[in-house]
Amino acid sequence: MQLKLTTKVTQDYISVKEGFNEKLFLSLNPPFPPVKLKEFGGCNKGDIVHLELNFIFFKQDWISEITYDNTSDSVFEFVDEGTKLPFFLKYWKHHHVVKKDNKDQSLIIDDITFKSPFILMDFFLFPVLWLQFAYRKPIYKRIFKS
Repeated sequence: MQLKLTTKVTQDYISVKEGFNEKLFLSLNPPFPPVKLKEFGGCNKGDIVHLELNFIFFKQDWISEITYDNTSDSVFEFVDEGTKLPFFLKYWKHHHVVKKDNKDQSLIIDDITFKSPFILMDFFLFPVLWLQFAYRKPIYKRIFKS
């Protein structure tokens, strides 16, 4: 399944790129499940991000590898792909795009493709994931404000 959300922010795309760091990553996590960041390598190809999700009665590791990154004169982008996923996911690919909108504005695009072990579970996960990524929109706007 695919999920795509776009957020307009009032900073140029290079400033937004510089803000994609561990501090931003931690501020984007929704209240549930609580997330412990075990490793944050960055946003460059080969970097690893390792999370521990705490579901109160059990914990799940989520490890993603950055498989692609690119910066041009109008876009900054990178892709993280799940290498070890929680039980409810069997595939995860998140294409992060920061696109120049005009001189002092950018579009942050979260383009996610995911699969669960069961197709019916995909339909259950879609609104849950949509809410978790919609949660990021006001945070992006607040952090990347000129």
